[in-house]
Amino acid sequence: MSTVTQHPTAVLVAALALVASGSHPVAPAAIEEDEELEGRVPTAIELVPSVEAAFRRESYSPGETATLVVRHETTRIRLQVFRVGPERITTRGNNELQGIPVTHERQIDDGLVPIGVGDWASGLYFARLAAADGRVGFAPFVVRPRELGASRVAIVLPTLTWQAYNLRDDDGDGKPDSWYGDWKRRTVRLGRPLLNRGVPYHFRRYDLPFLHWLSRSGRDVEVLTDEDLDEIRNGDALAVAYDLIVFPGHHEYVTTHEFDVVERYRDLGGNLAFLSANNFFWQVVKRGPVMTKTKQWRDLGRPEAAMLGVQYRGNDSGEARGSWIVRDVPAADWLFAGTGLVPGSRFGQDWGIEIDRTSGDSPEGIEVIAEIPDLFGPGFTAQMTYYETKHGAKVFAAGAFTLAGQALEPGVPRVLANLWARLARP
Repeated sequence: MSTVTQHPTAVLVAALALVASGSHPVAPAAIEEDEELEGRVPTAIELVPSVEAAFRRESYSPGETATLVVRHETTRIRLQVFRVGPERITTRGNNELQGIPVTHERQIDDGLVPIGVGDWASGLYFARLAAADGRVGFAPFVVRPRELGASRVAIVLPTLTWQAYNLRDDDGDGKPDSWYGDWKRRTVRLGRPLLNRGVPYHFRRYDLPFLHWLSRSGRDVEVLTDEDLDEIRNGDALAVAYDLIVFPGHHEYVTTHEFDVVERYRDLGGNLAFLSANNFFWQVVKRGPVMTKTKQWRDLGRPEAAMLGVQYRGNDSGEARGSWIVRDVPAADWLFAGTGLVPGSRFGQDWGIEIDRTSGDSPEGIEVIAEIPDLFGPGFTAQMTYYETKHGAKVFAAGAFTLAGQALEPGVPRVLANLWARLARP
């Protein structure tokens, strides 16, 4: 946890300077799969003054005491905890979180604030902090289950990727303390307050719609973080607990242990669903509160396509968007059942940003369910895929940004329900 006050103006200056100088390697048409991504500053940086706070851990179980670290110049701060998902209030801004309250509001001082975790359902929660001077901040955290497996489906939120995209300038040197703000940098400090008043980058677009779909469709799930997967003993324990593990968000950065656990889970017949793209792309190493980016998994001899079915192909920073074309394969029959979509049909119109496709390392018998041909130019084709293993594992990959992000768009709830019916059982 950093104890250095952020300098939002310096962050904005650094970000704009990088963009203006062209030092971020954005190709005219698309960023190739093997090109470096460092220095590609995320757009729409919002630097509204906020109450800065973050929890010491990514998750807590019911009955534990969560520790919130608050840094603010005043002692007049009101705190209340909310759960994300069941709320019907519209989240309109990229720097706000909405939810249903699970505690009463109370006044706190800055510093270390203990928060008792009640008998709350597993899910994503946040502390809302409102200061007397009008500043507001949010500190997200996950309530994990007391024991794994009460529900047979787990949702893993991309908490390491959230921190990789955190452009806070903690040391005040005028550069965001992330490789997305300084392409020579290889480390990110974990446990930092997130920029955007504490809201994960693109949370409203990439993650929130799926959490709403889970709640509104009555799905019984357990929510985990990267930290939780990293602490699970092995894939055998994961296979005992769950029939299906869903990675709904942009799960780009994983540790070796997390990769090992998920791969072993798949090898034992566990089902997997990846609802975004560019997943399990970079190996990271955690030492204390510091995450270091090392190499791409494919360069370490473990191409992500061998497990996911597809792997990252490229991006164009979101300039081009396209529609899927349904292919004539058996998996398309059950995935699009009840939607009216048949081979050759198009659906959606806002897919893209980053795309995946099959490779020579993809499992034998993989089915390409749908494609967006040449979205970023010749060869830059997005592919939605499904395969099964000889041990009974079923693996789905969305292939582009993002099925989770469009979970409430017309037709998509039925597709998700069909996917759930297929994968959420052994």
